[in-house]
Amino acid sequence: MTSATSPIILKWDPKSLEIRTLTVERLLEPLVTQASVTTLVNTSNKGPSGKKKGRSKKAHVLAASVEQATQNFLEKGDQIAKESQDLKEELVAAVEDVRKQGETMRIASSEFADDPCSSVKRGTMVRAARALLSAVTRLLILADMADVMRLLSHLKIVEEALEAVKNATNEQDLANRFKEFGKEMVKLNYVAARRQQ
Repeated sequence: MTSATSPIILKWDPKSLEIRTLTVERLLEPLVTQASVTTLVNTSNKGPSGKKKGRSKKAHVLAASVEQATQNFLEKGDQIAKESQDLKEELVAAVEDVRKQGETMRIASSEFADDPCSSVKRGTMVRAARALLSAVTRLLILADMADVMRLLSHLKIVEEALEAVKNATNEQDLANRFKEFGKEMVKLNYVAARRQQ
């Protein structure tokens, strides 16, 4: 059943997005804690290390792993943006921001891996990591909002189908409308189940 439903309109600026929900805050808390612990460990005053200073092979491996994770995230983000009907423009912009911040992070982490003793390069990499985390968070929130909007629009269609069932005038009309209502419920169930994955 397709009908002319009023579109859901959001008035906000995704570039000035602030995390204000407890759920998102709880999801991001482990990342922030890990970043804080890493910063504390890397800048602690343990005294001179007995390890050889210079190039770090582990840092290059970690940089490559962050680059691969960012690439995987971009592929998924592109797919979500293509499938979205509600926030397509905002999602495309968010994916591009992740791409830009990911490239900045790639360069900064590579430079830091080449010279891990440089506090300037470390600071540049930390700023790049924070910017990438912020861009990724924005994209996650937008993707979630697009998903919620799709769910709400399906719910509206189901409500209209139920109203049509209530307004049936005879037995045949009731059977047809109930069948249509059932189809719409299956679609809504599918969309809701996808959200739980």
